[in-house]
Amino acid sequence: MTEESYIQNLFAERIGGSKFGKDTTIYKFEKIKRAKRAAKAEHPNIELIDMGVGEPDWMADKEVVETLYAEAQKPENRFYSDNGIVEFKEAAAEYMENVFGVSGLDPETEINHSIGSKPALAMLPSAFINPGDITIMTVPGYPVMGTHTKWLGGEVVNLPLLKENNFLPDLSTLTEDQKKRAKLLYLNYPNNPTGASANREFFESVIEFAKENNIIVIHDAAYAGLVFDDNKPLSFLSIPGAKEVGIEIQSLSKSFNMTGWRMAFVAGNAKVVKAFATVKDNNDSGQFIPIQLAGAYALRHPEITEKTAEKYSRRHELLAEALKEVGFDAVKPKGSFYLYVEIPKGTKSGAKFANAEEFSQFLIKEKLISTVPWDDAGHFVRFSVTFVAEDEEDEKRVLAEVKKRLSDIEFIF
Repeated sequence: MTEESYIQNLFAERIGGSKFGKDTTIYKFEKIKRAKRAAKAEHPNIELIDMGVGEPDWMADKEVVETLYAEAQKPENRFYSDNGIVEFKEAAAEYMENVFGVSGLDPETEINHSIGSKPALAMLPSAFINPGDITIMTVPGYPVMGTHTKWLGGEVVNLPLLKENNFLPDLSTLTEDQKKRAKLLYLNYPNNPTGASANREFFESVIEFAKENNIIVIHDAAYAGLVFDDNKPLSFLSIPGAKEVGIEIQSLSKSFNMTGWRMAFVAGNAKVVKAFATVKDNNDSGQFIPIQLAGAYALRHPEITEKTAEKYSRRHELLAEALKEVGFDAVKPKGSFYLYVEIPKGTKSGAKFANAEEFSQFLIKEKLISTVPWDDAGHFVRFSVTFVAEDEEDEKRVLAEVKKRLSDIEFIF
């Protein structure tokens, strides 16, 4: 028997310490992957409809790609970009004004690029969290900022996103001690995974709360440009007083179909932006300059996002209609590409679902429809309308097939 390496005892406690790599727990996304592989192997001639993917199905706009190609051939663009180039920052400021009506952002002091929004969320706690400090998070949601808060010795307070509160957090449930120790409040609207949108009144209440309790607001606006029907894109920074209490993280990943490009920016309070830039400067040497220039082109062409949003709007209408007809309480969201619905209790044929994970596994195994389960605050599954379809007719075909596969089940709600 081989003696265990001394390295096993040197892992930091934050990632598991001496038990790192020995955990046999299978996490939900791995369970989904395994279930999809098994379903495809058992039914090789049936199309697996993947509605769990949280990435755009389209490529980046052709002109964005051409900009990258042209700029990558210039020798002067081969160097480190450190905390970003002015061309991208200026385009970001123009974008915030043209799309969201946020005027007066200083490209030099109030905007900084990030290699995607995830690193920004990971780095920000390093600028503010000391042991014992609190980051307020929402659940279900994207946990990265909370993970790094804990790694720094801080504490995470989770506020549930409940259907009865339109999937908005109830800040009044925080205790006086929690509010006193809290430094950061993370929000994300339009929201992943619920698809919920915030309104001006909610953001106004958040600003008032932040001022009263000396808390910094971090608004993750990854889906801010993807809104439908008569809804207009809404930025946290468009609300009076927002820049006094926090920042917004804007991402090109979802709005411009550029997930793998890793391009985002933080904007807002100059002190917070400077703190982020300081931490970032000790983490990376900046995104490749041609990618920043391609990103600048994208930001100056918001019609790319509008076209993408039209597609998601069409798909949401068809999906919501299909799900309603088989019994789900499905409502087309105002933004994002997620449709979030409560699971049934079971089926009339005898199946019972104790939680969303069980229902999600049932959909994959029995109907070859992949979704993502969420059991953090109630039992819901997330359908994504980023499934692959060649054109509008193919979209209709895919969603008709979803309805057909679910129609032969009598769900109990």
